[in-house]
Amino acid sequence: MNVRDDGRRRLKGRKVRRLKLRRVTAGKPTNQAKTILVVDDEPQIVEIVARYLSDEGFHVLHAYDGAAGVKTYDAERPDLVILDLNMPVMHGLEAFREIRSRSAVPIIMLTSRSDEVDRIVGLELGADDYITKPFSPREVVARVKTVLRRVGDTAAPTAAPEPVREMVQIGELEIDSREHEVRLRGEVISLTPTEFRILEILGASPGRTFTRAQLLDQVKGDELEIYDRTLDRHIANLRHKVEEDATKPRFVITVFGVGYKMAKNP
Repeated sequence: MNVRDDGRRRLKGRKVRRLKLRRVTAGKPTNQAKTILVVDDEPQIVEIVARYLSDEGFHVLHAYDGAAGVKTYDAERPDLVILDLNMPVMHGLEAFREIRSRSAVPIIMLTSRSDEVDRIVGLELGADDYITKPFSPREVVARVKTVLRRVGDTAAPTAAPEPVREMVQIGELEIDSREHEVRLRGEVISLTPTEFRILEILGASPGRTFTRAQLLDQVKGDELEIYDRTLDRHIANLRHKVEEDATKPRFVITVFGVGYKMAKNP
């Protein structure tokens, strides 16, 4: 084989590889297709996630470090970002802050099991979801669809917030909306604004079950900082303050698989 033939074979091989890459990253764009930006410093992860998303009809962009991810976001303005936390050049949290300062685009974080602190910070900053490595690509696709569906639902007109009474008494618990106080057996309980609002919403309709989405919509409507993955933590903190035994709540009751409600007769 001469040098010219060898060069032609190599060039042909490069063209095939480029074609395969285009098939992975371009997806099956349609007028309704959403664009997803995947940012991760592990090319194999990016390729696998991109392939699964493309097979579901998404248009996929990619970047391999935080700085490139921010640059790609600015240039392309995707509909959702999948962002790894531990990356070179620019850490994922810094890239997250940069993107979030520009837009409220949905962001799903990729984290390792040892990244708990970063994960919590990311959620508090406004991440819409997180996925822990190692993960199933099918799970990523499912999470992407769920977040996009939730964003689409919240973009639509929502029902008016539940009317809140100025004073609600449920057993020994008093919720005073006018004074913005909660009293248990006459003693004032210190709550955060988010905890107070959750209790206020539940207390307005004792016995009624609120889904997680309904609670999130009403609390977010007040421009308080609460996200899907932190709702349970707010509920847990609230129970530690108003329940005698947080593991056996009498007031704020979990309706498994649905949401939460305020007990009628605690």
